[in-house]
Amino acid sequence: MEWSIQEVARRAGTTSRTLRHYADIGLLAPRRTGANGYRYYGPDELVRLQRILLLRELGLGLPAIAEVLAGQQDTTAALRAHLELLELERDRLARRIASVRTTLRKTELGEELMAEDVLDGFDHTKYEKEVTERWGADAWRASGRRWQQLGEDERRAHLLDHETIARDYARALKDGAAPGDETVQAITRRMYAWQSVMAAPSKSHFTGLGEMFASDPRFGGNYDKYGAGTAVFVRDAMRVYAERHLTD
Repeated sequence: MEWSIQEVARRAGTTSRTLRHYADIGLLAPRRTGANGYRYYGPDELVRLQRILLLRELGLGLPAIAEVLAGQQDTTAALRAHLELLELERDRLARRIASVRTTLRKTELGEELMAEDVLDGFDHTKYEKEVTERWGADAWRASGRRWQQLGEDERRAHLLDHETIARDYARALKDGAAPGDETVQAITRRMYAWQSVMAAPSKSHFTGLGEMFASDPRFGGNYDKYGAGTAVFVRDAMRVYAERHLTD
């Protein structure tokens, strides 16, 4: 089954010109081009377009989208990651909507405003205590500065990268790989690079992060949701990587 460029543009709420631009920059090629020059798209192209549109709605620019799609060859896993990010965004917006409604109601009634009501959903520092206690205030300030320096595209791509890494760990565990296997250590190199976007971890810092993932359900849940025992598996893989490659 296939659809013309006009049909796809109409259903996607975009334009034929936009779809041609996507093809020109290598982001979305049509399945085929007819003798009359018309472009036609099949199911695979529509799924890829859906991923592009989802990433656009999450705020990514076209260069960042190209990088994300190039790094996510498993379409099903990528769509699950998109869905989770959309659900997180939905939950965050729901909290902000509730916060504004509470503020409006209390303002109209002349009731006292509470900070926890007014600012619910706006907190970006909920892990400050843990980071400061484990690695010091300088580590928190450095990571905070780096996060603020990232653009919206970079932040969202960073979160998507982590989802892909977590899924790859779970898949390796399910396949029976050991933490020290090269395939697992290759994932861990990506984990280290992902962490290094904020600040390159030392040996003790990297192993400490792994211990935190395995012992604290708030963090371990990010891995165990893809398969029981994944957080412990990640910890063990990070420990092996640190012993082999890192120093304090």
